[in-house]
Amino acid sequence: MIRFPRAAKLALPLALAALAAPSLSQLPSTPPGALDKSRVTAGNYTVDATHSMIAWRVNHLGFNDYFGLFGQLGGAMAFDPANPAATKLTATIPVSKVVTVDAALTAHLTKPGADGAKPDFFGPAMPDAVFVSTKVTPGADGTNATVEGNLTLNGVTKPATFSAQFTGAGTNFFNKAATIGFHGQSTIKRSDFGLGFFAPLVADEVKLDITIAFEKK
Repeated sequence: MIRFPRAAKLALPLALAALAAPSLSQLPSTPPGALDKSRVTAGNYTVDATHSMIAWRVNHLGFNDYFGLFGQLGGAMAFDPANPAATKLTATIPVSKVVTVDAALTAHLTKPGADGAKPDFFGPAMPDAVFVSTKVTPGADGTNATVEGNLTLNGVTKPATFSAQFTGAGTNFFNKAATIGFHGQSTIKRSDFGLGFFAPLVADEVKLDITIAFEKK
């Protein structure tokens, strides 16, 4: 049996990856996505988990807001640009994987409750939050919409609404997938979902800033 040196074993996957990726000379001179509705095609899309996330902000003790991030989103969208009101959307948010810029704050958000009590916030094993749309109302210019639906978080389901803005469409040159991007905003109350610990000292209202991309199957 032929044995390769360890360095060669490590180099081989990198070389294969380099062959698969486009070289600098092959990259387009302009971004593949653009704010152009004519580039949007009808079909079934899934979330690009690597480039989709939700930032949240909440006021702390009346002094200032602090921020956190949910990544690794999942979900799907059925979309037809000829009938955007018929859009169907689902999204999953792994809240137990929340991150912040401070290790102690992240640990507090995800630590289990003491002596079997419920956690102060998300805890280490909270199920993913799930949003399912029930109504999409397109704006007059066709680049924004109001999305209504049901958000299930911490075992509680409540109506939720967010505004969505179309931000770009085109074909991703890396994976050749037709892609649509959106930004969104919403505000929810922690207490609606049984997560109102320390409110109102830590504000009950949480502002959400969503950036999400969908890739056509």
